[in-house]
Amino acid sequence: MNLSKETLKESIAHQRKDLINMLSEPLRCLAADCALVWGDRLKLDSVLSNALTGVPYSKTLYALDTNAVQISDNVNSEGFTENDFERDRSSRPYMREAVPSNGFLLSEAYISLRGRRPSLTAIQIVRDVGGNALGFIGSDFDLRDLPLTRTLYEEPNYWRQIKGDPSIRGTVFHQNRVESAMDMQIDTVLGVVEELMVYHGVFYVKLHFSSSRAVIWVMTDPYRYRLLDIEALIDPNICLAYPKIAYPADATLPAEQIRVVLDSFRELRFMDEMFYLRSVTLNIFNGIVGLTFSCDGSHYIPYEEFLKMDHSFWLGSSNATPD
Repeated sequence: MNLSKETLKESIAHQRKDLINMLSEPLRCLAADCALVWGDRLKLDSVLSNALTGVPYSKTLYALDTNAVQISDNVNSEGFTENDFERDRSSRPYMREAVPSNGFLLSEAYISLRGRRPSLTAIQIVRDVGGNALGFIGSDFDLRDLPLTRTLYEEPNYWRQIKGDPSIRGTVFHQNRVESAMDMQIDTVLGVVEELMVYHGVFYVKLHFSSSRAVIWVMTDPYRYRLLDIEALIDPNICLAYPKIAYPADATLPAEQIRVVLDSFRELRFMDEMFYLRSVTLNIFNGIVGLTFSCDGSHYIPYEEFLKMDHSFWLGSSNATPD
């Protein structure tokens, strides 16, 4: 495992930290201004309207009493919306979270009721001069409007296991592998796949052994996949349909290891009549091998680790099963 890379939760946490740093001070200042006119709907609307542009990316501002009942109109870029005056927001996700001692909360993301889009709400407690809570200022944000504050999250490079459909797992001992068209032509299929990946720009492939098909993505057109049926997979002439491309220097999986990985797929396909490989994925850039077995369990493993295991490991002799 590469410890220098963030987990998905860590990446989200850093995004949230940057947003909190951006929003907390403007809302703290707004709460202080609102405290001076608290309880006066028209004056609250005016203060919120004047502050709207000072709260970065805010879609809507409003004031709530200590019971989370709205005491102002909604203030947005189009003006005032009166429909939510006296609205009880106590059941909304952002009002069910505990506000930290500093009086500021950035909610977890939720789906908005009206826009039905991922949203966030910032809550700031409003206090009087004596420190008593008067209520809250709420600021709604559409997730799509917020800036990307971090670099793109990278997938972790360690073995992950995901259990599949329980109904399939429960019947695995009552099933047997049925020889498919791909099984009967497996050497030809793997030879074609290797050629496409090493010399013709295919960087990602998914092989469905049981249904005898493959899905591929090519570097020159990465946003569209190609579906290859068994007729295409057993015809080496298919390579003529894809231009010759140099193997990328930044690929994690070395070109000479592709055939070794593919041959290991073949061994796992035929290793047992009950526990066998149904489908696989291989991506040369992240070097991850994806395996889905007859019990519907899936594994995502760095290719180096995958190549250290033989079929006896998957059958359970190493205290592991492919589930």
